[in-house]
Amino acid sequence: MKGEISMSMEKGYNPSEIEPKWYKKWIEKGYFKANIDKSKTPFTIVIPPPNVTGVLHMGHGLNNTIQDILIRYNRMKGKEACWIPGTDHAGIATQTVVEKYLLKTTGKTREEIGREEFLKYVWEWKEKNGNTIIEQLKKIGASCDWSRTRFTMDKGLSNAVKEVFVRLYEKGLIYKGNYIVNWCPRCTTALADDEVEYREHNDKLYYLKYPLKDSNEYLVVATTRPETMLGDTAVAVNPEDDRFKNLIGKKVILPIVNREIPIIADKVVDMEFGTGAVKVTPSHDPNDFDMGKRHNLEFIKVMDEKGKMNDNVPEKYRGMDRYECRKVIMEDLEREGFVEKIEDYSHSVGHCYRCDSVIEPYQSEQWFVKMKPLAQKAIEVVESGKIKFYPERWKKVYLNWMYNIRDWCISRQIWWGHRIPVWYCQDCGEITVDRDTPAKCSKCGSTNLKQEEDVLDTWFSSWLWPFSTLGWPKETEDLKYFYPTDVLVTDPGIIFFWVARMIMAGLEFMNDIPFKDVHIHGVVLDDKGRKMSKSLGNGIDPLEVVEKFGADALRYTIVAITPSGQNLLLSMEKFNIGKHFANKIFNASRYVLSNYNNEEIDENMENLNLSFADKWILSKLQNIIKKIDIAISKYRFQEIATSIYEFFWHQFCDWYLEISKVGLYRSDINTKKKTLSVLFYVLRESLKLLHPIMPFITEEIYQQLPIKDSESIMISKWPESNKQLIDETIEANMEILKRLITGVRNIKTIMNIKPEQKIEVIFNIREDEKINIINHNIEEIKFLANISNIKVEKNIERPEHSATFVSDNIEVFIPLKGLIDFETEKRRIKKKIENLERELEKVNKKLNNENFLQKAKEEAIKKVKDKEKILREDIELYKKNLAAIE
Repeated sequence: MKGEISMSMEKGYNPSEIEPKWYKKWIEKGYFKANIDKSKTPFTIVIPPPNVTGVLHMGHGLNNTIQDILIRYNRMKGKEACWIPGTDHAGIATQTVVEKYLLKTTGKTREEIGREEFLKYVWEWKEKNGNTIIEQLKKIGASCDWSRTRFTMDKGLSNAVKEVFVRLYEKGLIYKGNYIVNWCPRCTTALADDEVEYREHNDKLYYLKYPLKDSNEYLVVATTRPETMLGDTAVAVNPEDDRFKNLIGKKVILPIVNREIPIIADKVVDMEFGTGAVKVTPSHDPNDFDMGKRHNLEFIKVMDEKGKMNDNVPEKYRGMDRYECRKVIMEDLEREGFVEKIEDYSHSVGHCYRCDSVIEPYQSEQWFVKMKPLAQKAIEVVESGKIKFYPERWKKVYLNWMYNIRDWCISRQIWWGHRIPVWYCQDCGEITVDRDTPAKCSKCGSTNLKQEEDVLDTWFSSWLWPFSTLGWPKETEDLKYFYPTDVLVTDPGIIFFWVARMIMAGLEFMNDIPFKDVHIHGVVLDDKGRKMSKSLGNGIDPLEVVEKFGADALRYTIVAITPSGQNLLLSMEKFNIGKHFANKIFNASRYVLSNYNNEEIDENMENLNLSFADKWILSKLQNIIKKIDIAISKYRFQEIATSIYEFFWHQFCDWYLEISKVGLYRSDINTKKKTLSVLFYVLRESLKLLHPIMPFITEEIYQQLPIKDSESIMISKWPESNKQLIDETIEANMEILKRLITGVRNIKTIMNIKPEQKIEVIFNIREDEKINIINHNIEEIKFLANISNIKVEKNIERPEHSATFVSDNIEVFIPLKGLIDFETEKRRIKKKIENLERELEKVNKKLNNENFLQKAKEEAIKKVKDKEKILREDIELYKKNLAAIE
């Protein structure tokens, strides 16, 4: 009679039915919700808020799976687990998306409808589309407290932003200045240094002749941006450069413009670059800007905010795009004889991190935060280990950036974002910085006030995320209980954008670190090692993976194949790893449940009369619990996934489930009850270990168990390793048995004996301890290797015509008479050896090929070496057993 199995277990594993069902129930039961409970230790994570424009990609899949593993684990450990979700308003990105949408749907630009109307339009778009990624996160099983969902421009977070701006301004850490900034002509806004992505360009280096005043001679300067020469106000040389000492203080005539500009000496000039003489354009180069300040040079801007030439250039070039102007000006210079030569030149060029346009160094009035005063404490907490990075190598990367930190440009020339809380009196020029809109000027009393047009950098709200999401600047109970958070999980791309700034903000405004640990995971790449992108068409949609393989398969796969802190090489086929494992879990559980007929199950293993195999699997389980606890504490997620896989598939399923058939089908009722008790206990604890990674299938199976210890596996107690059940000797002895059984199976394969055919086996053993191991497990060995009779001898000669192998100093003889046709098998084995030797020859040829060894990846070479070793061992084994029948 079959045990009570649910219909879903009868039908087979169907994630598309199981996953939505359980997520809905978890939400209904409120399991994700975190409350203040002083009897519990809080465990808090804030989600790296995805852009409100975003849709789920595999980077989110990896990042949020890791966070969910930590949240589910700590929830089961009895902590008050709080995972705070939310989205980022993503200033430039969102404005760009909505501008395109506006143009497509109405045919109008934002300038045509005005700021107020455009912002209404963005808010409408956000309300309609901004929750997409949140709903998608639910599909992969994220157990966030959705009642705490925040948005970086909601009222509470906006108040926090204004509070921080005012405090920093009053402290003298925010200032307005006219400096060279990174300017995006496409987005028409300034960018912070770390929002610029650099990559190598193959460009030209132009050598231009600047005539010396009152002379027939000229000075040659080298530049990659000839269009900016229209704004040159000097030529600079190094004072140590003997080639130019006699020219310092003289003047040159700027070609095209015919402006006289001085030759100055400055130590920053690189004597090795070009000719050693450089053009100086203070409004369009950061080094030139500093030089211009030092030498009191004129500052001439030659471009407008869209990268077009402005009215400060000769009329011919006005309105031209910078690249068009470059082409035309080079034609003019060549025609007039001002070009000495043009060379190919490779150099690093900055691009906008949002639209990929080439950045223009541009003089502009912007708002900045002084970072060095904020950085010192943030350096100390990492150096002292109060905040730890995992893997540790990222600590050095963080500190190197912090030691060399520059002021942060926080103003953006866009409309969508937190408008800077600064007002200018139109009558007396007074600047007012306030949390609320002032009624009148504090100096002259005028009501004619105008607010700053610029908005704040998106990251100015994100750096407050760990405490603003908990109610700051109010001193809320949530803030007192859940802050500081425990761990931040992110990728390397935002260590500087976000991680470093959050640490500085936490220390400045909360006087405490924002999190104790920072786990940096790798980047998801395609299986060729390329970044996933629309242009390459190599992206993998997580929702498509969920539909095809299930969320559990997605979660397990990306964790199992991602080495700690290293990049993940992914293809759609790899999700079969998780799918096959889910099927294995399901089928193994179905086998256990199918043998249950409402027998009494004892959950206390120490009460039972355990067999050798029972003690072995229980010992293995306790050790795997211990191993997983350590791996989680060190954020080694691949180790967690592969450890539980190895235990469940290769120990529990491959061995113990097979051994259990002896206790279930060939023994008395008490032995059956005992075997079922062990099976259900190990299965239940295994499901708990698997739950943080594979929440859906584990809940589905857990609900069928006769020994549930909670109404949901989500809130059940995490397994604790029981030292009393650990027995290293039994584990070692079991490995001896496994090697013997595997050896017998291999001989049957080599000698072409069908697996189901019964055979006789003789063990020649000299050690009493090993004799006892065999004698105590005779029935299990017979069953697993399909043996009719076992003889255990202490000193026996090898019988004639018997196959043999040696394992753990035990000689194993398998008499072959009557089992095989000797002549037929001799021919077959000889043929097999010939084939193996030919294969070995090919492998050795590859290993002796210097070209292969030099060009192939280490992994590929190891694979070939491993194959060579296996082939040699197989040949030796076949030869040995050929000798047995000759």
